[in-house]
Amino acid sequence: MRVSDDHPSPRVIAWESTRACRFACVHCRANAQTEPDPHQLTTEETFRLIDDIAGFAKPVFILSGGDPLLRKDIFDIAARADERGFRVVMAPSGSKIVPGTVRRMKESGVRMVSISIDGSNPEVHDGFRKVAGSFEMAASALKVFKDGGMPFQINTTVTQHNLGDLPNIRDLAERLGAKAWDVFMLVPTGRAKVRMEISPEEYERTLRRVYGWNRSLPLPIKMTCAPHYTRVIAQMEGEDDGKPPDGPAGRPHGGGRGSRSGGRGCMAGNGFCFISSTGEVYGCGFLPVKAGDVRQESFQRIYQGSPLFRSLRDHDLLEGRCGVCEYRSVCGGCRARALGTSGNLLGEEPYCVYHPSGEGHR
Repeated sequence: MRVSDDHPSPRVIAWESTRACRFACVHCRANAQTEPDPHQLTTEETFRLIDDIAGFAKPVFILSGGDPLLRKDIFDIAARADERGFRVVMAPSGSKIVPGTVRRMKESGVRMVSISIDGSNPEVHDGFRKVAGSFEMAASALKVFKDGGMPFQINTTVTQHNLGDLPNIRDLAERLGAKAWDVFMLVPTGRAKVRMEISPEEYERTLRRVYGWNRSLPLPIKMTCAPHYTRVIAQMEGEDDGKPPDGPAGRPHGGGRGSRSGGRGCMAGNGFCFISSTGEVYGCGFLPVKAGDVRQESFQRIYQGSPLFRSLRDHDLLEGRCGVCEYRSVCGGCRARALGTSGNLLGEEPYCVYHPSGEGHR
C-alpha cells in the first residue's frame, strides 16, 4: 500500500482476542488479567468483523492476547478467518500446549505461531515473565510445535533486563528450530516503564548488531517497533557496497519496507493496525489513541477514513528531527514513543540518535 492510495488496505492486523492470560509479564502492553473482559467481542461480532475486513483486504491476521487459547471459540474464529482468505497466525502465551492443541490449530487454518522467549535461561526469562517455570513451559511448547509440524517464530522484547543476553537468545532460537526471530524494541505502554528501556546509544548499537547478524547468519531476524532500523539498513548497505546512503531524489539507498535485512518503518495505521478485545481500533497496540470502534462503524471506514490513520499515513506532518529527516518516508519514527515522551503523536522519535541533514532548517 502506498501512502498516496485513496483506498488503503491493511497488510497485517493484530486482534487482541482476549486479555485473559496465565502470565504477569513486567512489560505487558495489555495489562493482561486472569479473566477475560466481560465486554470482549462475542463470536458472532468477531465473525462480522472478519467478514467486514474480507470485503476489502486479505491480511495476515494475528490472533493475539492475553492468551488466545483461553478463548473457547478461538479455533472457530481462526477457521472463519482462514475461509475468508486471511493468513492466520497465533501468538499464544506458551503455557499448557499439548499435541491436541497443535492439531486443532492446523485444522482451523493457523499457519504459524509465535512464542516469546526473553532470556536464554530460566533465571533471565522467568524473572521477566514473573512466573516460575515459564521458561520450561515455553521450551516444552516449542518442542510440541516442532514435533507437530507447526512452524514457529520466537519473539524477544529488548530491555535492560536482557540486553546482554541477546546473543545467547539468538543461538537458542537457532537450536530450537525457529523459522524466524522477531526482536521487539520495548515501547513503555501498559506495565512497561521508561526505566526498563535501553538508552538511545544502546538502541543504535543493537540495531547495528542485528543488521550484522542478519547478514551473516541463516536465521532470519525481524525487528518490530524499531522503525529507524530501516535507516540503519540504508546506511550500512550503502557502506557495504560503496554507494552513498542517499539514493535518487533523496530516497535512502537500500532501505524501506521489506528489505532483505528485515527492516520496516512505523506501520501504525499504515499497513498495520490493532483491534482490542472490545472492538476498539488503534494504529498499533502501543499507541493509545483510538481511531474508532467496530461496534459503532465498519472497520473499513475506520481504517480508510479515520483522521488518526490519515495523519499517520502522511509523513509530511511529522515534526522535529523526523519532519526534516531524509529517511522519514521509510522510517517515520515510532509514533507511540513520540506520544509517550512528549505528548505529541507527530513529534520526533526520542530513541533515534541520527541527526538529519535538514535539522535546524525547518
